[in-house]
Amino acid sequence: MKIFILSVGESIYSTQRLVDEAEERGHQVRVINHTKCSVKLGVGRPQIIYEGENIINIPDVIIPRIGGSVSGHGAAIVKEFEMNGIFSAARSLGILRAQNKVRTLQIMNRKNIPIPQTVFSINPKNIDEQIELLGGPPVIIKLQEGTQGLGVILAESKKSAKSIMDTFYNMNASFMLQEFIEESNGEDFRAIVIGNKVVAAMKRKGEVGEFRSNIHRGGSGELAELTNNEIKIAIHATKHLGLPVAGVDMIRSNKGPLLIEVNASPGLQGVEAYTKVNVAEHIIKFLETNVRKRFQKRTR
Repeated sequence: MKIFILSVGESIYSTQRLVDEAEERGHQVRVINHTKCSVKLGVGRPQIIYEGENIINIPDVIIPRIGGSVSGHGAAIVKEFEMNGIFSAARSLGILRAQNKVRTLQIMNRKNIPIPQTVFSINPKNIDEQIELLGGPPVIIKLQEGTQGLGVILAESKKSAKSIMDTFYNMNASFMLQEFIEESNGEDFRAIVIGNKVVAAMKRKGEVGEFRSNIHRGGSGELAELTNNEIKIAIHATKHLGLPVAGVDMIRSNKGPLLIEVNASPGLQGVEAYTKVNVAEHIIKFLETNVRKRFQKRTR
C-alpha cells in the first residue's frame, strides 16, 4: 500500500510509530504536512498540491493526525482525498465533530450514550442560571476546543465560577459547564477503538490534588480492564462520529460510565507504554483489511 500520514512532523512519536510499523509490513509511507497542502478547485479535476506536486491520486489510504489549531484546513484536505475515493482512518466530518466538545456531546446525547450533565450558552447575563442548572458548584468549565487538559477548570464556588465564565465571555471564547463527578477521583479511562474493536485501554489518574487525569498534565497511567458497557459505549461513539480509529475518554460515576470526549488523533505514546499493546500495528492491519476489501469490490 501507499500510505500518507497527514502530520506536521515525522519526529512526533505517534507519527514515527505509524511510519515504522507500516514500513515493517512492507508499505510505502510518506509524511505529508497538511498545513503546507493547497487545494485547487475549478476547471478540471481537483488537485492537492504539496511541494509543487499534485498528490491527490497517489495514496491508497491516508492516516490523518490533525491538530486542533488547524482542524478546519486539515479536515478540508482529508475531505478532498475522500471525494477522490481514498480510504481514511478518520472521516473529515468526524474530525470536525470530535474537535468540538459540544458537537460531540450533542451527538452522543441524541444517540442515548451517557454523558455528564452539561450546559452551554452564549448569554453572559444568565451565568447564575447556568450554574444552577447543574445544581450549583462545584462545576467543571471547559473550552469547547481545548486539548490535553488545557482549558479545563474546576470552579469550587459560585463566585469563582462566575469570575471564570465572565473572563471567557469577555474573551469571546466558547465554553461549556459540566457537573463535577467527585466519585471519579481524578481518574478517567481511554479506550482505543479500531474498527469494531477496543484494542487497548488504560486508566489515567491525575497528580495528588489535580482533578485532570491527562498524561500531559502530569498524570500517570496503567493498563485497564473495561466493562462490557464501557466497551459498547466506546465502539458506538466512534461509529456515530464517523471515526474508524479514535480514542474515547470515559469516567466512572455512581450512575455508571459517562463519555467525556472523543479524540480523532489519539496519542500512542502513553497507551502503548502503559498497556504494552502495539496500537500502531493494529492501525496498519486495519487499513490493510479495508483497502483490500475496497480493491476487491472494484475488481468484481
